[in-house]
Amino acid sequence: MAQVKKKTTAKKTTSKKKTTSTPRRTTTRPAKGREVFIVDGSRTPFLKARGKPGTFTAADLALGCARPLLARQSFEPDAFDEVIVGCVMPGPNEANIARVIALRLGCGQAVPAWTVQRNCASGLQALDSAAKDIATGRADLVLAGGVESMSHAPVLLNDHMVAWLADLNKARTFPQKLAVFAKLRGKYLKPIIGLLRGLTDPVVGLSMGQTAENLAYRFNIDRTTMDAYAVRSHERLAHAQDNNLLDEVEPLYDIAGKSYLADDGVRRDSSVEKLAKLRPVFDKPFGSVTAGNSAQVTDGAAMLVLASDKAVQEHGLPVLGRIVDSEWAGLDPAQMGLGPVHASTPILKRNKLKLDDVDFWEINEAFATQVLACMAAWQDSDYCKNELGLSASLGELDQERLNVDGGGVSIGHPVGASGARIVLHLLHVLERQKAKQGIATLCIGGGQGGAMLVERID
Repeated sequence: MAQVKKKTTAKKTTSKKKTTSTPRRTTTRPAKGREVFIVDGSRTPFLKARGKPGTFTAADLALGCARPLLARQSFEPDAFDEVIVGCVMPGPNEANIARVIALRLGCGQAVPAWTVQRNCASGLQALDSAAKDIATGRADLVLAGGVESMSHAPVLLNDHMVAWLADLNKARTFPQKLAVFAKLRGKYLKPIIGLLRGLTDPVVGLSMGQTAENLAYRFNIDRTTMDAYAVRSHERLAHAQDNNLLDEVEPLYDIAGKSYLADDGVRRDSSVEKLAKLRPVFDKPFGSVTAGNSAQVTDGAAMLVLASDKAVQEHGLPVLGRIVDSEWAGLDPAQMGLGPVHASTPILKRNKLKLDDVDFWEINEAFATQVLACMAAWQDSDYCKNELGLSASLGELDQERLNVDGGGVSIGHPVGASGARIVLHLLHVLERQKAKQGIATLCIGGGQGGAMLVERID
């Protein structure tokens, strides 16, 4: 094992019918081979989308946290073997955004870069892909993470308008162009909102919020319980900010010199009474999932440095922790919020762990209901037997070990970045608490789950 140095910082409406998700084959990938260390990491403040394109493109966000991260390393950017970035909706000028980021960071033309997309877990997929390359000896030093500028999600032309523009392009004479203009109809101008379309499952025809409503019904989670969880998320984030517990956050500066220093979606005055006034968004008028108990639409990035033992020794690197195991699982898309249960449970079984053996958990808060449903599923003996193949329930997850500094409801959920953020923050929590190990896990649109077991190096 590496000699570790102490880290320094240089549709259809939601059905009310109970549905069950058929157990799916999971992709098991124990972290075998060479050890994989997480050396360091940074993220941007997560900035709430406010109805129009935000100040920063996705590539700008990634650079905003990666530049200070690389500036404090003992090696030059061209020492990386590769750069891997998760992103769901890169902008039109950011094709293969990982390569754009790598070149703008000064990694050089010889360092390859590639982009991964696994919906909400794209950032986690980038880390897992980097870990696999290091574990198998294909790389020693990798920059990996995730980014999303959700406020820049595309607004698209519909097929009618695209066809009309094609006809206009083919018209050569003035009379021909007039004839094409005469065919223009108002419905051709109706845009396709890329963000809304992207947050809807095309197979089951449900938005992500409607799948959360399914879980609320299945596990009998009421509106007050959801709202109370959301309030606690904001309270925990406010406490973390006030006590400087988010030291992985790097400030951003725009071209006008304005600074962005902290996650700006926190609602310090949030209360169950205030949230109770919000109307359901996804299942009107009878649902319980609202904007207040759902993750915020957000812009942000998180980047991490992963290294082999060889690279740690060669460059004299500090180490935050190591990746022990990871897992990807599939389940019914209409129940997609239970993905963390299906991905984390095999890790627990392989490593002979109980829920309480894991010191801290980061379960991405896509919806308050979704996190509560995961905890309910682990306590439900029928679910554990029928869906997870266990002999009994796994028991109750201690919420004092879960998302201790807030989560997606308060911090936000820039879909490409969240997987990288929760791994990075989990390692900081383990370091702060002098704890041993933790699991970071997410639900994934389309009916999947991803999880990663990490361990602090003492």
